[in-house]
Amino acid sequence: MTDGTTQDGTRGEPGPHGWRAATAAALYGPGGFYRRPEGPAGHFRTSVHASALFARAVARLLCRVDEALERPAALDFVDLGAGRGELVTGVLGALPADVAARARAYAVEIADRPAGLDARIGWLSEPPEAVTGLLFANEWLDNVPVDVAEVDRAGVPRLVLVARDGSERLGERVTGADAHWLARWWPLPAEEGARAEIGLPRDRAWAAAVGRVERGLAVAVDYAHTVASRPPFGTLTGFREGRETAPVPDGSCDITAHVALDACAAACTAPAPVTTSERRTPSEPARASSYAPPDTARWAAGAARTLPAARLLTQRAALRALDLTGARPPLALASTDPAGYVRALASAGEAAELTAPGGLGDFGWLIQPVGIPDPFDPAEPPGRPG
Repeated sequence: MTDGTTQDGTRGEPGPHGWRAATAAALYGPGGFYRRPEGPAGHFRTSVHASALFARAVARLLCRVDEALERPAALDFVDLGAGRGELVTGVLGALPADVAARARAYAVEIADRPAGLDARIGWLSEPPEAVTGLLFANEWLDNVPVDVAEVDRAGVPRLVLVARDGSERLGERVTGADAHWLARWWPLPAEEGARAEIGLPRDRAWAAAVGRVERGLAVAVDYAHTVASRPPFGTLTGFREGRETAPVPDGSCDITAHVALDACAAACTAPAPVTTSERRTPSEPARASSYAPPDTARWAAGAARTLPAARLLTQRAALRALDLTGARPPLALASTDPAGYVRALASAGEAAELTAPGGLGDFGWLIQPVGIPDPFDPAEPPGRPG
């Protein structure tokens, strides 16, 4: 190729690359996994695909944000990492008529706009510049590419390099901002083979996304862990056609890793240091649904604002706070309204799946208010913060 791009989608000489560059090429480069017509739903099941109840709960959250904003003339809903628009479509359909009339809906995704999508939905390659309303990122951050570190025999964390066939070897020592991030958020023991995903690109992507919200709420929902319970060997994995598989960066499978949501939360108020030794990957393909700024300017601007503390909830707690409980309908309904009982029973089963311990209910929700009270805090009255 005349532009210096190798066959695996990265620039430079052929051969192993860090997982961040390899994943970006495999997922979002030409012919990449997320550019396929079937979309994410063809390979794995998110809460959005599990039940329409999820979109209805998000619609209720948007209504709470609307109330806190004192019902603005235009209320934004941004679905960040929208897949094929399933969530934003469901949210629009579940809104009360008066809210829907003021709603401006946006799907942010790298793939082309799906045929037949509701004309009210704007299809964008990155979030709107200014958002007043709710920015919602469901299973987006786990697909923001990150590098992987592994401890060598001498107890030193080194970058893991990966070839297109998935084979790995250790590369250079982790230094600079990546080393600062590991020390703060995922300190590795001096034990050979210990691994960590370096979440700094996710921190910056999240801070940049929050930086687009002028007033309202930003929410990230994902597989997550916190600094007190990091897995000793990381979480990098792949998915293909509904099954977990080895992560191979050849475009044949999804490549994902759980998210350090506590680090993402802190990034909005206390940015990590940037050093001259920090590596850049200028050849990473742009991806709306793993939106990251081309430089640190927007990330730093988003982190510079004074924001209230973020809240971390389990999906189970968040959905229950949004009135989705999974309670079984009363048995008496079976005799008075059999069809209604069957519908209510099915709904209860779907709600139970969305809130199940050990499953979707254990997902993390990162809640970041911007200029409004926390809609999940019962002690906070609606309207402008005091």
